[in-house]
Amino acid sequence: MNFEIRVVKATPPTGEEDYTKVAIIFLKNIGYMRDNDDENSVAYRLFESFLLHPNKQWTVEELVSHLGATKAAIYRHLNKLKSMDILEEGKEGEGIKVKKTYRLRYGSISKAWNFVEAHVKVAMEGYAETARHLQRLVERRYKK
Repeated sequence: MNFEIRVVKATPPTGEEDYTKVAIIFLKNIGYMRDNDDENSVAYRLFESFLLHPNKQWTVEELVSHLGATKAAIYRHLNKLKSMDILEEGKEGEGIKVKKTYRLRYGSISKAWNFVEAHVKVAMEGYAETARHLQRLVERRYKK
């Protein structure tokens, strides 16, 4: 699964006391929510469901019912959060009635964020190695 995140230089909204406002700023900064999304968007309400019920293991059907959204919309946003490793998967049921469940990794957004940072670090190391390699290739070209 691809890992994708937007990185912007922004002042942390630590002076804001409304968790909804902080979450929206955060989710827009990392590229999970679009700039025109708000607290009524499926993207936000899905994230908030995990944030406010961090240990609950949600099935897709429960999320569809809880949010009044389509399965396609739920999966689209679940996949974004899963690709960042903010969510962890589980299983509910037995045999052929097993359903996937999703919950906030470690029951904490701050702990889950450690996984995101690890992915970013690996990606940045890859970019740095590519830049060094590109520099070597350009320098070799001029030595000829």
